[in-house]
Amino acid sequence: MTVAREKNFTRAAEILHVSQPSLSKQIKELENELEKKLFIRQTSGIKLTSEGEFLKNRVADIIALTEKTVAEIKADEIIGGEIYFGLAESHLISYLAKEIKNLKKIYPNLHYHITSGDTEQIIEKLDNGILDFVVLAEQPDVQKYNFLEFPAADEWGLIIPKNDKLAEKNFIQFEDLIGLPLFCSGQAWKKEIANWCNGRIDELFLECSLKLSYNESIFVKENLGYLLTFDKLIDVSAENNLVFRSLFPKLETKLFLTWKKFPKFSPIAEKFLDKIKKFISDISLLFSPNV
Repeated sequence: MTVAREKNFTRAAEILHVSQPSLSKQIKELENELEKKLFIRQTSGIKLTSEGEFLKNRVADIIALTEKTVAEIKADEIIGGEIYFGLAESHLISYLAKEIKNLKKIYPNLHYHITSGDTEQIIEKLDNGILDFVVLAEQPDVQKYNFLEFPAADEWGLIIPKNDKLAEKNFIQFEDLIGLPLFCSGQAWKKEIANWCNGRIDELFLECSLKLSYNESIFVKENLGYLLTFDKLIDVSAENNLVFRSLFPKLETKLFLTWKKFPKFSPIAEKFLDKIKKFISDISLLFSPNV
């Protein structure tokens, strides 16, 4: 990992406090063992092969899992421990933040780690034991996972420059989007937006797909396009010169707190799950039409 990060044998050897010939020999032995070339030597340094890039990413997960395991074994159930989350982008994450804050009051040595990414990325880390919980913007596979449905949903809409003619509309329909350069996450474009278009997604133009709505909103400010995203993710205050207009027909996405069936949780992760279950149950009752 040090050689892959530094892309230079001399610097890596200095960091590892070994000689360069010894380090080169170890890398060569690893390549022989794997029967794959991991690095390409160049005059400007070294470059990872595709196999080397794959190994680097996998080893990063292995190191993270090792550190997580050690921390869980050492964890003091009374005062804290480690919890690992993979999160989708949503204002509903505030539910988790509130419960983490409450839990830290009881267990001051609670430490939490956040990974962001699309469903495929964070589900892989959940399956590999690197994450304890993930928040998904689609219903999980009930055969593989347990989950809690958040008691509210995210509403879809369009982020528009304040001085744009579209900003004068009260809501945005499919026909309003035809011919516009649109920004949207690749995952949502293929699923939620495609479903909302009723088979007409090919009539719309995806200018660019980015993973973070904030970054996309900067492009909207520069009048490069319009952003399809959840409500309450982007600052649409007057000074930010952006507005949000809901889609019509209304499009909503539910969020799901997800964990593996038969998990081996740390004590603090068990405490968190108990508290978030009660919190979501209480909120759901509060907003129930029968209450």
